[in-house]
This record gives sequence, C-alpha cells and structure tokens, in this order.
Amino acid sequence: MIKPTIGRVVWFHPTWHHSQPYAALITFVNSDTSVNLAVFDPDGLGHSEQDVTLRQENEAPPENQFYCEWMPYQIGQAKKTE
Repeated sequence: MIKPTIGRVVWFHPTWHHSQPYAALITFVNSDTSVNLAVFDPDGLGHSEQDVTLRQENEAPPENQFYCEWMPYQIGQAKKTE
C-alpha cells in the first residue's frame, strides 16, 4: 500500500468522463483511503474534490462513484523500494 501524502500527484476518475483520468494533487489526507484533491480538467482548469476514495493497485474501483488512484510510475517506484 502506498501511503498518501500532501503534494503527490494521482489520477482522478470522475463519474462524468470516462475516456481518460484527470491529473490531481493531494491537498489533504483524511485517511489512508480518503483524500482531498485539486483536480485539473483537460483544459487545465482546476476545481476541488473532497473525501475522494484512493484506490490501491489491487482494489476494484468503486461503482458509480468518482475515485483516484496512483499512476503506474508511482506503483513501480513503490515496488522498487519494497
């Protein structure tokens, strides 16, 4: 499990857009599985999302709910340091 920290980049998966995830920064850590985000849309416009589920690598994404997850690069780096 990768522990979330403020300033880390994650992929945000909104419920209204399914082709590609949005870039997002963790702005606050609520728990190991919930974070607040600054989300950037494809045009670079930002908005905030609170209490976003942080999905770990082997977990199924939540159904009908937005969520975020680590990028493949971050998962690879975490495996190298294990």
